[in-house]
Order: sequence, then structure tokens, then C-alpha cells
Amino acid sequence: MSNEIKKAIIPVAGLGTRFLPLSKILPKEFFPIVDKPIIQYIVEEAKKSGITELIFVISPTQKMILNYFKPAKELEKILTKKKKEELLKELKEFESILNDLTIHFVIQRKPMGDGHAILQAEKLINNEPVAVLFSDDIVDGETPAISQLIDIYRTCNAPVIALNRLPNEKLPAYGVAGVEKIASRLYKVKKIIEKPALGEAPSDLVIVGKYILTPEVFAYLKKARPSKKGEIILAEVFEKMLMDGKVIYGYEFKGKWLECGDKLKWLKSFLYFAMKDNRFGPDLRKYLKDIK
Repeated sequence: MSNEIKKAIIPVAGLGTRFLPLSKILPKEFFPIVDKPIIQYIVEEAKKSGITELIFVISPTQKMILNYFKPAKELEKILTKKKKEELLKELKEFESILNDLTIHFVIQRKPMGDGHAILQAEKLINNEPVAVLFSDDIVDGETPAISQLIDIYRTCNAPVIALNRLPNEKLPAYGVAGVEKIASRLYKVKKIIEKPALGEAPSDLVIVGKYILTPEVFAYLKKARPSKKGEIILAEVFEKMLMDGKVIYGYEFKGKWLECGDKLKWLKSFLYFAMKDNRFGPDLRKYLKDIK
């Protein structure tokens, strides 16, 4: 099996119910973080990690993402004609992200869980290892988080899960990994508990929505039975693999984890990046002092 990872699956077929009513008209992956949508951060992370082929898993009604990631020729003509050079430069900089990227779209017809969404991309994977990035999770750091996972995969040739430490009181809201430490930041995953009761988590390492999957994971996804809610859940598939004695690694990535899974987390992530931005940060700090 190759240890080169050039493909990434990006599932964006969710309903975004935590962001109602706005998500009725705007998919949550297009909510802005400063002046670009969440999904652009995810695509930029993939490209900086050496990914050359993106597979978006979308819902049947999702049209916006198809239009966003294609050249805006008419807009370029208008900006050129009106001599809007700065705006044209911004547009060109965005479109340069798409250079050397091949983009595919596959449809998840019903919201049947994250594992089911990933499985829709299987035909485009060709029995290769693949990165998976969910749009709820952005990592700000010197080295892209998925690139760090790829480096681990090259050494271990097994699935790799992104991990991050959280305080004990926050663990019941997440999937938590029980682990055996192998090296600095590297662990063998022994079990996964979804939303453990307070005090019952097997560690303080929670699972972040970034993975390296091997073809074997897809074999398990295909055999997985839907849960009582009618969903195929990736964490449950990992748990089945662990029960069968398969090896899965967890890596505590370097970088700050910014979540976008609900309104408050998204607002905090927006503020974090806005305050760091050289264009807006200084004025925002002054403004925030004024409105206290």
C-alpha cells in the first residue's frame, strides 16, 4: 500500500441545524471566519499538506460550493474593465488556491452519518490511503494538522486520528480516546467512548475531525450496520476495528484548535482570527475596549 497521500475527502452534506435559522439559506461551511468562509481554511490546509485531489461530499441541493470553487471569469472581466486592481488581485489570489487541484463532488442523498458520508467517496479513492477533513475543525499552527497526520502515517501505515487535550469538564461533549503512549504526542488508540459521563472518560484526549484512513477502514464502513438513528458513525467503525485487533494511531497535533460546530464556538473562532489579523486586529481591540 502506498504511503503517499494525495487525496482528501471533505464531507459537507450536513444540515447545519445548530446554525438555524441562517443555515436555511447559507450552508454552515460558508459561514465567514474574518473575510473568507470556513471551507476555504479547510481547502488551504489540504493543499498546504500536499493534497492534489479533493472530494467534496455534498447534499443533493447544495449548489453554492460548486460555484465557489471555480474561476469567476465574468467577475474578472468586470473588475478589469472598471480597473479595480486591488479587488482583482484578491480574486486572483483566491483562485490561485485552485491551481494544481482536481476537485470532485459526490452526493450523499440522505444524512446518514459521517461514516456514510465518507463511504460515498470510496469509488474515487482507488484503494489508496486518504485524508479526511471536516469543516467544523480549523487548526492554526505552523504546520497544517493534516500534514502532521500524514507524516505519522508514513511511519506507521495505519489509520491516524487527530487528538487534542481538553479539561475534564468538557470531555462529555466529545468522543474521547483511551490510549497507550508510544512516543511524544503519538499513541495507540485502545478504545473510543462517545460523550462519556463526567468522570468516566478514558483520557483527556478528544477526537478532532481530521483523519488518515486506509482502505481497510472502507471495508469496515461497507459492512457497518446503521445505528438506531439510521446512521453509520465513523467512531463506531473504529471501535469495531479495535475490537478485531486492528491498530489505530492517535496523534496530538501541534497548533491551536478552533471549533466551528455551533454558534458560540464559531463566534469564538471568528474573534480569534479577526484579532490576529493585521488588517483588522488593532482597530477591533480598540473597539472592544470602547463597548465594554
